[in-house]
Amino acid sequence: MAEEAAIDALSALVPATLRALHAIEFASRHLSPQTLAQVVEALAGRNDDLAPALAASRALDWPGRLAPVRDHLERAAVFAGEAIQGLIAAPEAPQPIVAAYRSLRDYPRACEALYPLSPFLRPVGNFFLEQPARSDEALQARLAAADPTREGVGFMHVAGPSGTRGAFSLYVPEYYDAAKSWPLVVALHGGSGNGGAFLWSWVREARTRGFIVLAPTASGSTWSLMEPEVDGPRIHRMAADVANDWNIDASHQLLTGMSDGGTFTYVIGLRDDCHFTHLAPVAASFHPMLMSFADPDRVRGLPVHIVHGTQDWMFPPEMAQGAERALRQAGADVVYREIADLSHTYPRDENARILDWFLPTAT
Repeated sequence: MAEEAAIDALSALVPATLRALHAIEFASRHLSPQTLAQVVEALAGRNDDLAPALAASRALDWPGRLAPVRDHLERAAVFAGEAIQGLIAAPEAPQPIVAAYRSLRDYPRACEALYPLSPFLRPVGNFFLEQPARSDEALQARLAAADPTREGVGFMHVAGPSGTRGAFSLYVPEYYDAAKSWPLVVALHGGSGNGGAFLWSWVREARTRGFIVLAPTASGSTWSLMEPEVDGPRIHRMAADVANDWNIDASHQLLTGMSDGGTFTYVIGLRDDCHFTHLAPVAASFHPMLMSFADPDRVRGLPVHIVHGTQDWMFPPEMAQGAERALRQAGADVVYREIADLSHTYPRDENARILDWFLPTAT
């Protein structure tokens, strides 16, 4: 009887939590000072079933063997609910857009709490896959056959808890096989962010397509843009450390980043001592002076994928347009994507396009 009640609780709380997370993703993608009111309006009612489902779960005497499931799920539900509540309340805050962005910090916390359930609950597992792959039975079988408890797979935080300054977070697909080499994506967070949170911008795609994600955290509140020798060598050392422990494909190593992370992608990615094979700055600042520090031989033929929003209120799109011109003139192999409805936020819906460019032969 208790087990049946627990299953009923799961049947209510899992979809409610996932709906809330999808709503947060929608809000994050469309958030800006100009659209905040519309985003809040769109969120109305999107978590109405979450609080009752969470309350019902908490009131239930769960069977002992299901207690870990309950704990992970309830933590995820709490974080998801707090994110939506924070977004809805943001317009009344003294600095509405700051409050809205702060609320989004609960999204990766919810993901980290929820992810351990992905091998056991298919709706959760599908949430951490790209949409077209959710019906891919071969991938589902590969994931089902993998041991998520073995050492060196899943998400992990190295040199400190999630978000520790100067440390990094890592995701390795559970079906990792050392017999083949794996592409590496190094993802740099934006200002005041951290790698532990930004990692979750890429886990869905990494788990689907089979690559490793390394998400460093800056040594300060943001990347050392004016002193690249502070954070730059650390990032290269982290990538080298990962390559020592996992079989990394030296020909497919992407350096990407959002906002200040995108700018730092330019800062260290154009230098002659950079070993990353592809660059993908997103919503980044760019000054022509950066080209004076670039190595001409490094830039010539370098694959660069630029993504920027026409509505970016922090770094106007003219900056990205200038980067495209300067890099093309220097001989880089540039793809430029300016997105009409994108503001200064991370466009997760562009990950697939970036990866199709980075890994054109991926299957």
